[in-house]
Amino acid sequence: MTGMNATSHRGTFFKGLVLAALHVLIVSSLGAKLLYDRATRPRIWMETAPYDPDLPIRGRYVSLRLIVDAPDIAPPVNESQRWSWHPVTLHVEGDRLVARSDPEDRAYGGPAVRLMRRGEAWIPALSDPVAFFIPEHVEDPSRRSQGETLWVEVTVPRAGPPRPIRLGVRRDGLITPLPLD
Repeated sequence: MTGMNATSHRGTFFKGLVLAALHVLIVSSLGAKLLYDRATRPRIWMETAPYDPDLPIRGRYVSLRLIVDAPDIAPPVNESQRWSWHPVTLHVEGDRLVARSDPEDRAYGGPAVRLMRRGEAWIPALSDPVAFFIPEHVEDPSRRSQGETLWVEVTVPRAGPPRPIRLGVRRDGLITPLPLD
């Protein structure tokens, strides 16, 4: 009876190791895909509209709405249209991310643009924010001095939202990456 239990435990232990190896393989393949995309897909700097810099449940991060060029989307005529979401397809054109109207994308849950108010102007931004996680000891990068704006360098994948790589500050027309180590 003792020999049978030892054999059973070894079989269970082996199955556990195989399952653990499978999990490591799955996570590694996702990491490899993200690194491949970063090496092969376009990378651009985008202006952001940061908000909600600290949520205890998810850790310390800056939530960023990415501002895009959206030449096909007209400003709202009245206040009730302000909250409209416009389905779009994303294209890298030069050093800009351009959102082109695409009514077919709504059914598939693709990217969408929402117009935000900044002073008197309407600014198009992707409706789904991206999170950029920051270390505990770093000062909140979303709080900028007069004349500075927060930008983020992103990888633009074939599908899905842009993926943030690093933050930078634009001052006097130049973007300087932030040292967030």
